[in-house]
Amino acid sequence: MQLRIPGPTPCPEEVLSSLSRQMINHRGEEFAELIWNLTERLKNIFMTKGDVFILTSSGTGAMEASIVNTLSPGDRVLALSNGFFGERFSGVASAFGAEVLKLDFEWGKAIEPEKVRDVLKKERDVKAVLVVHNETSTGLTNPLKEIARVVREYDRLLLVDAISSLSCIELPMDEWGCDVVFTGSQKGFMVPPGLSFIAINERGWEAYKKAKMPKFYWDLGKAKSFLEKGQTPWTPSIPIFFALDVALRLIEKEGLRNIFERHKRVADKVREGIKELGLSLFPDERYASNTITAVRSPDGLDTRELLKILREEYDVVLAGGQDRLSGKIFRIGHLGKVSEADMDEVLRAIGSALSKMRR
Repeated sequence: MQLRIPGPTPCPEEVLSSLSRQMINHRGEEFAELIWNLTERLKNIFMTKGDVFILTSSGTGAMEASIVNTLSPGDRVLALSNGFFGERFSGVASAFGAEVLKLDFEWGKAIEPEKVRDVLKKERDVKAVLVVHNETSTGLTNPLKEIARVVREYDRLLLVDAISSLSCIELPMDEWGCDVVFTGSQKGFMVPPGLSFIAINERGWEAYKKAKMPKFYWDLGKAKSFLEKGQTPWTPSIPIFFALDVALRLIEKEGLRNIFERHKRVADKVREGIKELGLSLFPDERYASNTITAVRSPDGLDTRELLKILREEYDVVLAGGQDRLSGKIFRIGHLGKVSEADMDEVLRAIGSALSKMRR
């Protein structure tokens, strides 16, 4: 089967095999060595010298952790939104009592750094800026480097959702000045769902000291003190730690720069192939993602029927649109364990399914 959704993504066989290992004591020496080793290797992927923590959760758990560890109820935050997950980030902040100032952009259009500057220039009491690096719902990568530069100009905290970008698309956390960055195991890391990873720098820790939002499971202070002992505060998903160890070896063997280049090659192939089929991309192509391609459904095409035919007759599983884009786009995931040959197969299947539907 070609599972080509934004996540979970296909896992290499050696990663899957590692899941069958017997459990170990999560308060013992063997686990301590494992978590210390994994944490140091993850720092290389975040490109940070700051702290990194492994949480047993989905990516949204880390999203919540980024907010509750740095903010207090009533803090004003600027939420940049141009898709479904930008809306989620904003919603989590609002749920914990932040005063959310939204800066909305059309779905499929990139966040404009100059407009961020205009708001920060005017709204002097904004404490933090929330941004999604790679907006999975629209197949678009926001210009994070330029956004971060603006946020640094105004000395605000920058919290970054990198769930569908980290390890596949360049994001040098320290160099760009991001304060908190988080991601999930089931995307570019080629590991089953169940772990999330969050990095926090010194500015983030300074905010932590003043943060008064309620937290217990997501308390990064607890995570830090337990990590010093080689433990997690709560019972971790041990099998996925084993899987992460194997996946990181594969990532390290290929090399991050080569992985970034491979994802770009694969994405270019998908974009060109989609155009050759007479279809068009949904997002502004200048910002089209290298991990997921969102395709606009032409008039008269029943997207749900297309996805059904692909799944049942060609063993190719793609994703539909989310929220306001339901029925208007379909999405091809190409992150993690993916090659150009995989995409050749997917594109052939799409072409055959479209021909069948147009008869």
